[in-house]
Amino acid sequence: MSAPAAPILRVEALRTWFPIRRGLLQRAAAWVRAVDGVDLAIEAGRTLALVGESGCGKSTVGRSLLRLVEPQAGRVWFEGQDLLALDERALHAHRRSIQIVFQDPLGSLDPRMRVRDAVAEGMQVFGIGADDAERTRRVCELFELVRLDPGQIWRYPHEFSGGQRQRICIARALAVGPRVLVCDEATSALDVSIQAQILNLLRDLQRELGLAYLFITHDLGVVRYLADRVAVMYLGQIVEEGETERLFREPRHPYTRALLAAIPSVDPARRGVQARLRGDVPSPARPPSGCRFHTRCPEAFERCPREEPLLFPQADGGRSRCFLADAAAASPR
Repeated sequence: MSAPAAPILRVEALRTWFPIRRGLLQRAAAWVRAVDGVDLAIEAGRTLALVGESGCGKSTVGRSLLRLVEPQAGRVWFEGQDLLALDERALHAHRRSIQIVFQDPLGSLDPRMRVRDAVAEGMQVFGIGADDAERTRRVCELFELVRLDPGQIWRYPHEFSGGQRQRICIARALAVGPRVLVCDEATSALDVSIQAQILNLLRDLQRELGLAYLFITHDLGVVRYLADRVAVMYLGQIVEEGETERLFREPRHPYTRALLAAIPSVDPARRGVQARLRGDVPSPARPPSGCRFHTRCPEAFERCPREEPLLFPQADGGRSRCFLADAAAASPR
């Protein structure tokens, strides 16, 4: 077996906290630990899915990579540069290489701007294309690439359906020639049939262009179709990561097992299986001591509230933040 390729994007100990301000002077009285020590790696031409419940911090990870929100600590390595250490001028040269597609395509497009201008905007910012005529030709090529009619480039966003608008947003992201695409719940606002079309488009684009995807979602059905690897997030931390099929077949963290058990199934053997989680998700401003999942975990024992587990490496290249996974990895077969 050949050695795995070096990651095109590597995230180390990423931390993004948001202040809770109180009082007349609006001083930070507490902090929301949205992202609290996240490590990730994405290889060229592959998809890493980042999954978890709403509020777990997964969208903040995506925005932190592009510095749409500013992290407090960590490193984001791309092309030998730590993007978090660059000033605004140095960062500008790298922004075209990592682009993002958001959940709401209508909210992402200026309703007063024709879609040709929306797609060409990034090209103008980065000096791509000799003139407007060349940029217009490129917009037409991008429309064909995302399976839209180039004759529609002079229309306004409201003249398109939701699925068509998301294709326009994908074309806009591709216009500057990125190598990494962050898809932040990019299909969750669409009907199921349209979701499938967008997912097929993303797979085709990855094959044609060699793109790496960070696919942020709560939909595990989508994950199994698109992702090569999955990272599961809970309360600002990665709790499990591994190859997609292994993780679905043999989840090692109790939270991952609960998420998988909650997927609707037509299999009579699985029908009616429910995720057995106790209580509600704790506040990210006051995460539990020890293992952050122990307050809801059906397998918690006396060590869990006292010690914070590491993200233990597994023999197959996966990782799990659970003492039980560490014990399993260490035990003789």
